[in-house]
Amino acid sequence: MPDIDVNAPGTTVLWMGNEGIARGALEAGVGFASAYPGTPSSEILPAIAEVAKRMGIYAEWAVNEMVAMESATAASLAGIRSIAIMKQNGVNVVSDFLANLVMRGIGKGLVLICADDPGPHNSSNEQDTRPVAKWLDIPLLEPGDFQEAKDMTKWLFDLAEEINTICMLRTVGKIAHTRGNIKLGELPVVEHKAHFAASYGFRGAGPHAELHKKLAKAQEKFESSPFNLYIGPDKAELLIIACGASWLYSQEAVRLMNLQDKVGLLKMGTIYPLPEKFMEKHLKKASKVLFVEEVHPFVEQGVMELVGTLPPSGPHPVFYGKRSGHIPAYGDLDPSVVIKAINSIMGLNYQTRDAEYDKKVKALAQSYVTARSGTLCPGCPHKASHWAIHRALQLTGHEGFGTSDIGCYGGGGVGSFGITKTHFCMGGGIGVANGFGKLGRFGFDQPVVAFCGDSTFYHAAIPGLIDAVYNGSNVLMVIFDNSATSMTGFQPHPGTGRNAMGEPAATVSIEAVCKAIGAQVVICDPFELKKTTDTLVDMIENKTGVRVVIMDRECELIRARREEPPYRVYVDPEKCLGEDCGCDMFCNRVFLCTGLTWNRQTGKAEIDDVICAGCGVCVDVCPHGAIIKEPYTAKGKEKVAVKGKEKLKEVAAR
Repeated sequence: MPDIDVNAPGTTVLWMGNEGIARGALEAGVGFASAYPGTPSSEILPAIAEVAKRMGIYAEWAVNEMVAMESATAASLAGIRSIAIMKQNGVNVVSDFLANLVMRGIGKGLVLICADDPGPHNSSNEQDTRPVAKWLDIPLLEPGDFQEAKDMTKWLFDLAEEINTICMLRTVGKIAHTRGNIKLGELPVVEHKAHFAASYGFRGAGPHAELHKKLAKAQEKFESSPFNLYIGPDKAELLIIACGASWLYSQEAVRLMNLQDKVGLLKMGTIYPLPEKFMEKHLKKASKVLFVEEVHPFVEQGVMELVGTLPPSGPHPVFYGKRSGHIPAYGDLDPSVVIKAINSIMGLNYQTRDAEYDKKVKALAQSYVTARSGTLCPGCPHKASHWAIHRALQLTGHEGFGTSDIGCYGGGGVGSFGITKTHFCMGGGIGVANGFGKLGRFGFDQPVVAFCGDSTFYHAAIPGLIDAVYNGSNVLMVIFDNSATSMTGFQPHPGTGRNAMGEPAATVSIEAVCKAIGAQVVICDPFELKKTTDTLVDMIENKTGVRVVIMDRECELIRARREEPPYRVYVDPEKCLGEDCGCDMFCNRVFLCTGLTWNRQTGKAEIDDVICAGCGVCVDVCPHGAIIKEPYTAKGKEKVAVKGKEKLKEVAAR
């Protein structure tokens, strides 16, 4: 990650959109940054934290998004420009606070950054947060490229102060995580000094009517905003209205089809409230309008609402987009989607590539590309934890299952051996299991195990656990404690002993919290499979009150950075039964560690020395003792290196 505080105004750099957002905050003179990690927003706070001490800034990973927003608001009220950063799920968490905040006003500039995940590629849902901004009356911008990611962020701080309300920037994964050219601006010299006066931060505060005056002022500024742009002929056969990453896709589609003299492109950067005069002016350019935006038809509906209020003499074009079925209302887009829509509307037949060639590519892909389900890293302690839970539920019977939430450990199906049956939001594992645990009076007797990660425990699981104790629920909670927020990039949390700026921090013990709440607590090492399984069986069969098992084993990717693997693991081909083992290739088909492979020529299992993390868990899984582990010595290391070179040669030969 680059040092975003480089003092080189006018220089063009190749940065991710997230790094551009962080730089924009610096150029605005931000003094306080708080976030909860959530991809695709996760890189923004670390970029700021990396330079925080040098810039006199405070940066933190908050325990959840609500706390991040509340803390940033406090700093704003005390006269410090502040930013809160999260993904789309986090906006749900802060919505209660936001609904009250917009009615009160702020102090210094306060900006909410939300990164949505069309696809979704890194999320449990594909929520579009733009309707939240409209629902709560928050001025909203969306960058169409990497330069705008920086420039909009900087500009929003000024807007927030001018109209005295929080402002919001919505970005998406392909802007957040793609690199593009960004021209740097000046870095201000700011001496941050906090002071909260009794009335400060509430000037102009009032009821809903006051908020609408602020929106009207924002709308007036949006009418002449440089973030709205038209490219194309004065009179076009088709007008494309695009925002966000869809602006890039639309430009590429029109350029590939060579329609620059027939199709107009209108980029909207100010998404809510829409600049109505600007929009009405450009709607006159064509009788057909295509909306290109990711997920919800937000701009499409806004423009339709506007046109519905115009007099008969105003523009009333035919609209195409998600309502007409020309643009999908789900998933992330690409130029081919736009090309297909243009073809349909304009009666064209442009092909991105020869149909016969396309057919051959798809056939080759089906022949050589193996479909893969989601999995866990080699050596991941969660694999062992899931295996122990899976075995314990088998041994106790009664159709037991797991309820999970979001994290590496939350993988359904293969990732948890099929035991995960519900998979909702953070804290949802214990929340749902808590509900099941109260159904004994109705004859419910299925064992239920709630899954929760260590970072998630601090974020959202504690209330559910308290409720379970208070209301006498019969529930077992398993906390997967791998000492990091691993799924989003190993960010620290209250249990790791350090903060976002790398400083030592107080450690909040999960065990102590659970015991203080009133739960029975046992700590297990998931790599000790038999002991862990026996403990889980006892906990499941003991149907008295709230029980917690903490699976205490550090994330393999963190451990591997500082030390060698504990073991060299290999398969004894004489002992391996191959396809005759158990239920057909037991280790490969059932346990499914990515370090385990299958040699089709010999019909035996093998260990991929290059991938294997050396945890040795598969040794205990093999029913015939065919997998062997030995201490990882220098000789073993040499064998792995040779195997790695052979693998590289094999790949190169292909």
